[in-house]
Amino acid sequence: MKFVLSCEHAFPDIPEKYQYVFEKDPYVLETHVAYDPGAFDLYQKLENSVDFSKYQTIGRLLVETNRSQHHKSFLSRYSKNLQKEQITNIVQTYYLPYREEIEDKISDLIREGNTVLHISVHTFTPVLNSVKRNCDIGLLYDPKRLVEKEFCRKWKNNLLKENSDLKIRYNYPYLGKADGFTTSLRKVFRNDYLGIELEVNQKWVSENKMNNNLKSSILKSLKN
Repeated sequence: MKFVLSCEHAFPDIPEKYQYVFEKDPYVLETHVAYDPGAFDLYQKLENSVDFSKYQTIGRLLVETNRSQHHKSFLSRYSKNLQKEQITNIVQTYYLPYREEIEDKISDLIREGNTVLHISVHTFTPVLNSVKRNCDIGLLYDPKRLVEKEFCRKWKNNLLKENSDLKIRYNYPYLGKADGFTTSLRKVFRNDYLGIELEVNQKWVSENKMNNNLKSSILKSLKN
């Protein structure tokens, strides 16, 4: 088993030459719409325990690295009106290199005879559209892939051993089979690949840092 870690929404940063797109709404880059607060902090906690790791350096309001190019959220309302040449440059400079490097690494590891566990780290806002999300940690997987289902069952049990008060749900607040990076990789790697999205409630995040005890619980449960 080899462990690959990724973080698609680590930062809200926009390259300088595209910052003008956000001049009328600069504060949006400080919100959860632009990135996943606390996700990169958790990623760093887990990073030393993996075989390969990579995070996206630019914000999803320029291009959504966790979506396929045909998805309606691939470009935001800010970036979708850029010129065609600009969009092509963004895809070739930021989107494709990120996804292709991770895919190539997974391919190499599988070719060497390994099974790859890929965990994509995310966080989610506690309230969306005035609805409170009743969950601390979400483990997202494809229900048709039994090895992913079994892994998440064991991981949940280990998490509860670390903290029995945690509310842990499967495929919440999003479906693991919905369009996403892990979903696209499952289509490439039919065997020897587990793609799990880890979603943590941002109520555990303060000033872009995740609760230390929760980070330690996640790391220990994963190692076990």
